[in-house]
Amino acid sequence: QVQLVESGGGLVQAGGSLRLSCAASARTFTSSSVGWFRQAPGKDREFVGAIRWSGGSPLYADSVKGRFTISRDNAKNTVYLQMDSLKPEDTAVYFCAVRYGMITLTSRESAYTYWGQGTQVTVSS
Repeated sequence: QVQLVESGGGLVQAGGSLRLSCAASARTFTSSSVGWFRQAPGKDREFVGAIRWSGGSPLYADSVKGRFTISRDNAKNTVYLQMDSLKPEDTAVYFCAVRYGMITLTSRESAYTYWGQGTQVTVSS
């Protein structure tokens, strides 16, 4: 059973920062890529970024490029989403998801097999 647990969400003022974590049990992320998605009220879930567990440059959505950074800590089996210069339009529930077997990073939601429960991020103006 693959379980992903997101944490780190909260309320922050515009211009502030938050760091989200996506934790899993040992070896969950082996041979995988991990994606971050978000869903704002009344909107479809959208891609934020993704990273290969084995390394390499992450992929980012244009809307967050230059403000958000994805990283991983192999020893802690955790993937992070560092969010800086937050804007009210970043308000959403943020999800992490894992995709196995493919080395190509993708923004396609259906490519990811397992999902966390989400964590709420609210950015006030």
